Amino acid sequence: MLDWGKLPDVGAVALLTCAFASVARRGYTAVSRLWLTGWIFIEVHFTAYIFLSVPGILGSLALFIGLTALAGAGLMFMWACVPYRNELSSRWLLGVLSGSTTLYIALLCFASPGSWAFVPSAALFGILPVTLALLALRKFRHPLRWAIVTLYLVLSVFLLVFQHRPGNGQDLALEAVLFTVYFGCTIHFWFAYRRAATVAFIAISGFLAWALVFVISPGVNTFFPNLHLESEVWNLPKYVVAVGMILLLLEDQIEHNKYLALHDELTGLPNLRLFEDRLNGALERARRTGTIAALLLVDLDRFKEVNDTVGHHVGDLLLIRVGELFQGRVRRTDTVARTGGDEFSIILEEPVSRDDAERVGLALMQLLNEPIAVGGHSVRVGASVGIAVFPEDASNSESLRIAADLRMYGAKNAAKGGPRVKPALHPISAPFPAADPKNEQSRWLRD
Repeated sequence: MLDWGKLPDVGAVALLTCAFASVARRGYTAVSRLWLTGWIFIEVHFTAYIFLSVPGILGSLALFIGLTALAGAGLMFMWACVPYRNELSSRWLLGVLSGSTTLYIALLCFASPGSWAFVPSAALFGILPVTLALLALRKFRHPLRWAIVTLYLVLSVFLLVFQHRPGNGQDLALEAVLFTVYFGCTIHFWFAYRRAATVAFIAISGFLAWALVFVISPGVNTFFPNLHLESEVWNLPKYVVAVGMILLLLEDQIEHNKYLALHDELTGLPNLRLFEDRLNGALERARRTGTIAALLLVDLDRFKEVNDTVGHHVGDLLLIRVGELFQGRVRRTDTVARTGGDEFSIILEEPVSRDDAERVGLALMQLLNEPIAVGGHSVRVGASVGIAVFPEDASNSESLRIAADLRMYGAKNAAKGGPRVKPALHPISAPFPAADPKNEQSRWLRD
């Protein structure tokens, strides 16, 4: 006989999953993909429970699928919050936890209560994570890794002690496994979103309540057998978590949109709007302190040829690489911005002089005269640089930009008939302003 009472939960989770997918699609990331996978697992969990009361192997299979999907959802939510997912031992740990959980649930659903297989299966929860953590100890250490290893070690000990307890031993074992999974979610979400935000608190509290369901529910059944609570009460934390996750996605998308409003989407550098704001700020500081500031406009000479010969994808990769190279050649207090298709602007602030700005410009020109490997191709673009210094060349930001722009185009026109880098100029290896590598200014000309 089918349990149609689960249909409202199936429908509610389906609607939440669709809403979640709609929100996630606007800012699809690895985290949102894992969260969506987890909610699909929750949908499978509720759907499988419709067939829970079917007698025989079909009912046992429905129980196995439902419990495995529930645990798998928790592992997906947990994995999404791991900050070192690309680390090899972390992937192995996910596989170990998934395999151990699936094996133990399979034993609970299909094996006899006194089966010898429960002991080694319970031991795996502790042995395998500890072994992996110790093997990776020399290359990788993180407190979150040890928190989850300790949590599963405690689970292993608990199962070995209580799983063969007469009467409710296997029920306690199952609740312990699910509690561990969702308490692990609570730890990981707290670590990933430990910020003073209501939406983060909603998700974290929801996961904690979800984990505590697996403790409180058996306690109520044991100590208050006459107290009947509807299943919706125990399912409420799931919906709290879903709402919290959707709000987190919306909040992240708002922050991302704010970021894109001030940064170039391709390179991640400040865009023209943020560049103008920083230039005005730099000039105001220079005006107030009686110092100078320098503006460099760098235009890539043969960027169109790159697009025409090897494709726009390689051209995009080249722009990203050029931005990275420029950032590596200036100080953290300076600004590198992408202010046009193949144009970059650099603001150098105090301490700086015209000679310093010329040395930086020469270094960038020579940098782009070297072959750059991008997208399986080696390209050489070259660059023209225009330099203007405040307050010598202009008294405001607009005039400074015009002066730098005119000099850049003058350099571009002059370079068409002669060598791109004049040998009489200072060599790129010339230190500035001192040879001390710890000096932040030496980053301008650092190899």
